[in-house]
Amino acid sequence: MSKKASEINEQIPWQELTTGCEIYEPATSRLTMTGEWRSKVPVFHEEKCKQCLLCAPFCPDSSIPVKDGKRQDFDYDHCKGCGICYTVCPFDAIELKEVQ
Repeated sequence: MSKKASEINEQIPWQELTTGCEIYEPATSRLTMTGEWRSKVPVFHEEKCKQCLLCAPFCPDSSIPVKDGKRQDFDYDHCKGCGICYTVCPFDAIELKEVQ
């Protein structure tokens, strides 16, 4: 019987994992802070934002939350710093900086 993603850790023997370590349950990315992988970090300038929301659907990691029809600050726990949001923003409301 294979383990759930929340049960997998360094102590699990390989025999208890699925072939190729595939995970068959939804929403498991919430368990991993993948934002630590980035080499660039987007910075949101709210005063420049016109709430066109072009950035949100382009984000491959769903790291731009929208609440009540307004864009919020980045979900840095999952943002990988790809820069797509920076590229599509027509109002320069997103700046891309190198991670220090």
